[in-house]
Amino acid sequence: MKDFAVLLGRIGLALVFLWSGWGKLQGYDATAAYMASAGVPGALLPLVIFVEIAGGLAVLTGALTFWAGTGLALFSLASAFLFHRAAPGMDAMAAMNQQIHFMKNVAMAGGLLVLAAHGPGGHSIDAWLKKRRK
Repeated sequence: MKDFAVLLGRIGLALVFLWSGWGKLQGYDATAAYMASAGVPGALLPLVIFVEIAGGLAVLTGALTFWAGTGLALFSLASAFLFHRAAPGMDAMAAMNQQIHFMKNVAMAGGLLVLAAHGPGGHSIDAWLKKRRK
């Protein structure tokens, strides 16, 4: 049951990044403009898309879990601080929306760090490779 719960957790975490990376591909120009408006060069968008899709696939399959979890946790925190801070003059609803997104990123980072620390469970590529080495 524990391995199944970890698998479900990995699926939930991975879907956020896979969906986001795919959305950035679909709205490439708008995403690049949004990044630039936050002071982040739009030229970094291909790297962002790669991190989200490759990291999401790694978490989904339980491959390179320590590195994927740690990397996506740092990515989530950077995204929170770069894109989800309430700006001066922002209306209350917009500020609350940004605060929710900020805390969502912090929560995802926490879950990813737990995954990195405790591993992907038995239903994973990492576990399969470990068994194979024995």
